[in-house]
Amino acid sequence: MHVGLAFANTGPFAELDGLVSLAAAAEGAGIESLWTVEHVIWPSSYGSEYPYSPTGKMPGDKTSPIPDPLIWLSFVAANTTRLILGTGIVILPERNPLVFAKEAATLDRLSGGRLRLGIGVGWLEEEFDALGVPWAQRGARTDEYVHAMRALWAGDDASFDGEFVSFSDVSSNPKPANGSVPFVIGGHSTAAAKRAGRLGDGFFPGKGSIAELSEMIDVVRQTAADHDRDAAAIEITAAHPGLFGDDPVGAAQELSDIGVSRTIIPAFLLLGSEGAEAKAAQLAETIIGPIADV
Repeated sequence: MHVGLAFANTGPFAELDGLVSLAAAAEGAGIESLWTVEHVIWPSSYGSEYPYSPTGKMPGDKTSPIPDPLIWLSFVAANTTRLILGTGIVILPERNPLVFAKEAATLDRLSGGRLRLGIGVGWLEEEFDALGVPWAQRGARTDEYVHAMRALWAGDDASFDGEFVSFSDVSSNPKPANGSVPFVIGGHSTAAAKRAGRLGDGFFPGKGSIAELSEMIDVVRQTAADHDRDAAAIEITAAHPGLFGDDPVGAAQELSDIGVSRTIIPAFLLLGSEGAEAKAAQLAETIIGPIADV
């Protein structure tokens, strides 16, 4: 069972000193990956409901820094040698897919193939409005952007003709280190699970009980089978609150039993007067080490 840190580009880790401290501590403790969050802008007032809090509002406030994921991760890459660099998530339909394909491929190439593109369709309609991106059909736009980006990475003189993006005989270089960057589909809905089964390299539901996660993973597997894809090749990432209880091995085993191979813990657990290195060492002793063989 691998362990990743979520919300890694927030709080004190948004700044350079905090980023470097976090990255070094995580790599030293055997943490496998860092996962970022994203919002391009923070509307001063919004009616859209944040799906990961009972308040329906994002944690923090409009002054909370949320660095661009790929730029933040490029600094992580420069200060580490093995950490997987995960976006958890990037709101793909808000991006220009040709520009984003170039940016992602560049980071992946320079980091030696360490990038994982966690993507989502977004929940904050006011952000789409500010960016001038249509809220409607954002799911279909996301699917098409994945295909368009893969076409650019697959070879030179690439062409793609879709509803939202079209290009003919163009080349984008550098290419990703391993030919493509894995797409990890984020979201806890049936639509997200089906998207993961249909076109994802991974699935990262943002929440859910073991029963709910198991149900979503079954949807991933069935959808993959329906599209003649290898369901076993789709990597599953999920959290379990029991990791912080008396039996972290049991919690990790529950995840493993339903097909999860990476679990996620919040990066703010590395905060404290002792410093990130000491907190990471504590996590290595209490969680990371004990569940490594699950």
